[in-house]
Amino acid sequence: MKPPLSFATALLTAGMLMVTLSNGQGRDAGHDSRARLTGTWRLVWLEEQGADGEVHKADCSGLLVCTRDGHMSVQVMYRNVGESRSAAPAQYAQGGYEASFGRYEMDGAHTFTFHVEGALVRTLVGKDLKRVYEISGKQLIVKSTDPNEHWRVAWEYY
Repeated sequence: MKPPLSFATALLTAGMLMVTLSNGQGRDAGHDSRARLTGTWRLVWLEEQGADGEVHKADCSGLLVCTRDGHMSVQVMYRNVGESRSAAPAQYAQGGYEASFGRYEMDGAHTFTFHVEGALVRTLVGKDLKRVYEISGKQLIVKSTDPNEHWRVAWEYY
């Protein structure tokens, strides 16, 4: 016959069970959402609307870094600068390169706001860029909430 569990052991076991169960619930809550974005992501693809109105995949590479304490840095390099088909690179990039950093805040289950503190395109500095995101497996898909911006980008967790 096994000896009965002590009160301390039972309490510890119950506490561990509660923590385990609570970690699996509300994964999209504000504080948990930041944890889901935390890390280093490599660019998989970037779609943007061309002058012809069609959506095209841009020939580019990039890196997105999100820290636990709410800082973000993004860099994208367009390989064929002269072949850019949309106004999006001019809005966020200069000379075929996009670079910005700042803070981000989780606004809801699937939105965050990027507060730009520094950027290659100086007109972005001080702007609050609201974004919608979705996480599927190791992929993070982000797009603007602005209905006039027709781009989507997919990042893959390193």
